[in-house]
Amino acid sequence: MPRKNVTEQLSAKDEGLARAAEILADGGLVAVPTETVYGLAARADSAEAVARIYDAKGRPSFNPLIVHVKSIEQAEALAYFDESARGLAARYWPGPLTLVLPMRERAGLAAAVSAGLPTIALRHPGHPVMSALLDRLDFPLAAPSANRSEGVSPTKPEHVMASLGVSCPAVILGGPTQAGLESTIVALRKEGEWSLLRPGPITKETLEQTLGPESPKSAVKIEAPGQLARHYSPGKPVRLEATEVAPDEFWIGFGPLDGDCNLSESGDLNLAAAQLYENLHRAAASSKPRIAVAPIPESGVGRAINDRLRRAATQ
Repeated sequence: MPRKNVTEQLSAKDEGLARAAEILADGGLVAVPTETVYGLAARADSAEAVARIYDAKGRPSFNPLIVHVKSIEQAEALAYFDESARGLAARYWPGPLTLVLPMRERAGLAAAVSAGLPTIALRHPGHPVMSALLDRLDFPLAAPSANRSEGVSPTKPEHVMASLGVSCPAVILGGPTQAGLESTIVALRKEGEWSLLRPGPITKETLEQTLGPESPKSAVKIEAPGQLARHYSPGKPVRLEATEVAPDEFWIGFGPLDGDCNLSESGDLNLAAAQLYENLHRAAASSKPRIAVAPIPESGVGRAINDRLRRAATQ
C-alpha cells in the first residue's frame, strides 16, 4: 500500500505502468518520463484531474497545457488536421513536436486544458514508457513539466520529487530523459501560415524545409506552454554570455570555456540541450548565490537553449 505524504515511486515496467494507469483513471497525478522532460500527467477529460495539475504546480490558469495522445487517430478526434498538420505528424510523430490546432467542438476535454482558447496543443510522444502508458489508457493525458511553475524543468525523477514533493503523488522511475528540452511547439494557421511558439529539439530550419518560411509574428499572446517571459528559473540571478566569472558565481561552461560544469566540452549543441536543466539544477543547489552561463551559438537547437536561458535570467 502507498504511504501518505510520500511520493509513490513506480517502476517503468508492467507492474508500475499498471499502477500508474490505475491512479490516472481515478483522476490522480503521475509524473511520467518523455523523451524531452518529465511531465506531470492527469487525464485530460476530467476538470477535477486537470485542476490538480494547476494546483500542484502553482501554474497560472491562463497558461494552457499540452495534451499527449497515443495515435494520430486519437489526435484527429480532438482537433482539426489540415494537410500541413498531417504532413508534420507523419514526419515527426511520435516525437518532440507539439502542434497547436483548432479544437473540435466536441473534443470532450476539460476546459482548463486549453485555457479558454479555441485551439489545443497536441503531441504524440515517442518515449517507450510514456507510449506504453498511453496504450493502457482510453483517454489522453494533459502533462506539463513536472515541476513548480516557473522553475527548472525536470530531466530525472529526483528533480521531480525535489521540486514538487508530495504534491506529486507518484512518479515513474524512467531514468534521465534524452532530449533534455521541452518539445518544439508550432501553431498552424489558415492559408498555410504557421508560427514557432516555442523552439525545441526540432529546429526552425528543419520546419521550414517542410512548411516554408515562418509567417510574420502577430501580437504576442499566450497560445501554448513556455511562452511566459519568466520561466525555467533556478531561483538565483542568471548572467548570460559570460566569458569570465566572478568568485560568487557558479559558472556553466560551453566548449573551451570551462566552468564548474560544462554543457559540452566539444561544443555539441544537442548534448548541451540534453544537459542544460541538469546543470541548472546543479547550479541552483550550489552554495554560490549567482549563476553565469557561457555564450551559446544562436543556431540550430542553440536557439532553443538560449530561449530557455533568457527566460531563466528574467527577474
